[in-house]
Amino acid sequence: MAKRRKRGSGSVRLRKDGRWEGRAVIGYDDKGLPKTKNVLAKTKSECVQKLKNLTSSIGKSESAVTKPGITLGQWLDSWYQTSKKPNLRPNTQMSYEQRIYNYIIPALGDTPLDKLTQNDLRQFYTNLKQNGRIKNTSYYGNGLSDQTVRGCHTTLRSALEMAVSKKLIARNPADGCRLPPAKPREMQVLTPDEVQRLLIQAKEDGCYELLLLEIATGLRRGELLALQWDDLNFKTRTLRVERQVHRAKGKLILSQPKTKAANRTIILPVPLLAVLKEYRQQVHSRWLFPSPRKDDLPSDPASVRKHLTTILERARCKHIRFHNLRHLFATMSLEHGMDIKTLSAVIGHVSSSTTLNIYAHVTDEMRQTAARKIDQGIGKTEFKAETESAAKKSAPSAFQPYKGKRRKPGTGCVTQINDHLWEGRYSPVWPDGKKHPRNVYAKTREECEQLLAEMILQMKAEIAAEKERLRLEEQAG
Repeated sequence: MAKRRKRGSGSVRLRKDGRWEGRAVIGYDDKGLPKTKNVLAKTKSECVQKLKNLTSSIGKSESAVTKPGITLGQWLDSWYQTSKKPNLRPNTQMSYEQRIYNYIIPALGDTPLDKLTQNDLRQFYTNLKQNGRIKNTSYYGNGLSDQTVRGCHTTLRSALEMAVSKKLIARNPADGCRLPPAKPREMQVLTPDEVQRLLIQAKEDGCYELLLLEIATGLRRGELLALQWDDLNFKTRTLRVERQVHRAKGKLILSQPKTKAANRTIILPVPLLAVLKEYRQQVHSRWLFPSPRKDDLPSDPASVRKHLTTILERARCKHIRFHNLRHLFATMSLEHGMDIKTLSAVIGHVSSSTTLNIYAHVTDEMRQTAARKIDQGIGKTEFKAETESAAKKSAPSAFQPYKGKRRKPGTGCVTQINDHLWEGRYSPVWPDGKKHPRNVYAKTREECEQLLAEMILQMKAEIAAEKERLRLEEQAG
């Protein structure tokens, strides 16, 4: 019976060409799969010796390059500040800083870089999944999402890979870690009837042109809100996309679009241009969608998201993200015959493969529908019935928009953030002349209204006390 080789010493086999091959694992790729190296020899004993030399050299190189003294926290901070941060957009910087300074360094920062093991990382990821959340635990639970855990792993692996290239450590301990597979977020798209109700309600709520343009172009939210009237050419029916707006660290920031491919020109349909021409007469700003507070600024992406949530609720539509309107445009375009390459250019993807990966399920459904229609076309009765049924479904909506009264001044506002979270907000003017808003959160609207009312009473008492304090100071002075 053949003797089993020691773990870590590699494997030896006889090839079909008569030579002996030895193979050893030298590391792992980012998916946790082993990376191997092989040796060849004419005899088994020679092959075993060559393999022994190979595994020995790997061990020596590891011990030779390891430099003790620096901790993981020191290295992460240095790597991020000097190598990563200068090349990142503000929002991406915030994501990296949250992972590094909120999660990784507090847990592993004091570990010597050369002592960090794969087991340390596995335990760290497990803890994140179970008890990693820092705030809002009552609404989302104690553990972090798979996406956040994978983000921490990606950041660590990238930083440790540079440590290997700088010869600070011999191997990247993050290479062999197996993580839960990335779960694609479910793509929710409104039905044709929901789209009709959404636009009817949007007219009532003063958001019709913004949502209509989004549904007709599939722009990213930041691209849509950064549009200026100079970008729109009514004669050529074209719209230029060359900037985006986003909020970072409390400020609205204008920047270049996400990728080079995102700098693009879109041809608009004639009916949409007619709507925008009429809308142009009402807007006295260089921005297509100026801020309601300051018309020399674009609308805040967060405010638009909240406004959409309110409109969806009033229109009795399913809750979706603003980005899902982009998916809606792409889905409708494919269903109406637009090819993947053209769609990729219109929505600003770097390559057609990106578009195909995201919307593969749509093209699959289209192929199935085409096959079904061909089959039904042979017996035209069913095909005719299906066409008549579709025509009935697309009949004009009889939906009546919500025309509720405005909330009384001084009662704040309540907004549904998602399916299980409501936000109450109150923004009074304080004695210093500035607004200092505060928020409350709850799982139901009723609970949110109650918490908001209690917070308003407390804030009014604080404002009254502050006014009295200032009055007494003025008298004393």
